[in-house]
Amino acid sequence: MDTHRHDTHGHEVEADSGLKRRLLVSITLTSVIFIAELIGGFLTNSLALMTDAAHVFMDVFALSLSLFAIYIAELPPTEKRTYGFHRVEVFVSFINSFVLVLITAFIFYKGFLRFFNPEPVESAGVLIVGSIGLVVNLMVAKWLHGHAKSDLNVRSAFIHVVGDAAASVGVIISAVVIYYTGWYPIDPLISMAICALIINGAVKIIRESSHILLEGVPREIDFGRVRDDILSPEGVTGVHSLHIWSICHNVYALSAHVDIIPTQRWRMGEIFSEINEKLAHDHHIFYTTLQAECSGCEPNDIFRKIAHRGRGHLH
Repeated sequence: MDTHRHDTHGHEVEADSGLKRRLLVSITLTSVIFIAELIGGFLTNSLALMTDAAHVFMDVFALSLSLFAIYIAELPPTEKRTYGFHRVEVFVSFINSFVLVLITAFIFYKGFLRFFNPEPVESAGVLIVGSIGLVVNLMVAKWLHGHAKSDLNVRSAFIHVVGDAAASVGVIISAVVIYYTGWYPIDPLISMAICALIINGAVKIIRESSHILLEGVPREIDFGRVRDDILSPEGVTGVHSLHIWSICHNVYALSAHVDIIPTQRWRMGEIFSEINEKLAHDHHIFYTTLQAECSGCEPNDIFRKIAHRGRGHLH
């Protein structure tokens, strides 16, 4: 017997008009700063400002992705997309972060070359644009702070914005140093530091999104604890073919074969209900598929059956 549980209220993102408005305003302001810093970087010949523009682009993408996730979660599943469209968010994150790493690596290379061959930078313009960028980032961070406490999706965007505020401080420091000392190497030095910050964040997103796409066990989930909770109800003697994966960030799914002793099989519905409640309350797993088997059955792990053509069985 199979039981399927898709408790949507626990993981579907509700339409929050207030949050949507905040995100839309944040995206608009951050996009303006991105354009201003990009143009300002070219006009002032500041590599640090152009690099910060790349970091701001990450903010724009993160904020847009948060808003996109809210809308995409509202789309109903279809016969072709039975889990809905949550996985689109993961795929876009992977592609964007990969491209960003390539762009940032090139900027880092240019910064390395310019450090040994510094060029004049218009410090006053850098200071003005960098200061405006810092103010906008602090405003956006304040708007999102309340929602970031309870929404992991928004928290990710909030962390991006805070990181960019720190990068803006670096740009301002660079402008001040150049203005008072004329030491131009500080500009590519700050640029390379911001590049390292961007690459670190992008690589984390690549690792997380690829882990989800490969259907690995979510890092927030303790596999052993989940197995123990499935085994905890009276009458359950074993569990096998236990698989846990993410549909997208913070939306988890599970399937398992549960061994129940013959004398307790009449309580199957009650046992599965208890297991589902534990999975939902303690592990935030709301997509579950449980199959009951008689105690003593041989494990039938699906991975023992999967084999590539021409390679025989798995070892």
